[in-house]
Amino acid sequence: MGAAATDAVNRRVKQASHVALRGDEMMDVVVRSVLIGVGATALLDLWALFLNRAFGWPLPNWAMVGRWFAHLPRGRFVHEDIGRSEPVPNERAIGWVAHYAVGILFAAIVLAIWGLDWARNPTFLPALIVGLATVGCGWFILQPGMGAGIAAAKRPNANTLRLMNIVGHTVFAVGLYGTARLIA
Repeated sequence: MGAAATDAVNRRVKQASHVALRGDEMMDVVVRSVLIGVGATALLDLWALFLNRAFGWPLPNWAMVGRWFAHLPRGRFVHEDIGRSEPVPNERAIGWVAHYAVGILFAAIVLAIWGLDWARNPTFLPALIVGLATVGCGWFILQPGMGAGIAAAKRPNANTLRLMNIVGHTVFAVGLYGTARLIA
């Protein structure tokens, strides 16, 4: 990101931190965050389904993500191999809920930085910035926490996984932008 874009983001963050939302505006942020986040996450899921059907790429195993999330309140953040960690009841459901909750959270981040004006008249760059930032969460939080290493470094196909993470989260960005356009 260039200096001008960084300055623009910094100005928006500073402006957003000085603006108090009225109750109806806060409800608008919440509703739009949910709708945009669910829409973007659903597009990411459709992308995964397409890759699976067209190319045999494995579908995400949300049970393992659920297992990782379920171990967090127990104080366990890093696993040698999440597949060998103690299973938890309803881990697949927990994983799916966490997947969509995180999507909603990232939609809320777009709105927190760029505001309701963005949601009412969306542009692609803010969605792309946040979409690509989500790659970092996978690379530096989720993958190491599940035992795959930083940016899947412990996996034999790490470079392929990294590329697929970038592409998938770009699809998520398209979903953020597209859903915001649909509900604008």
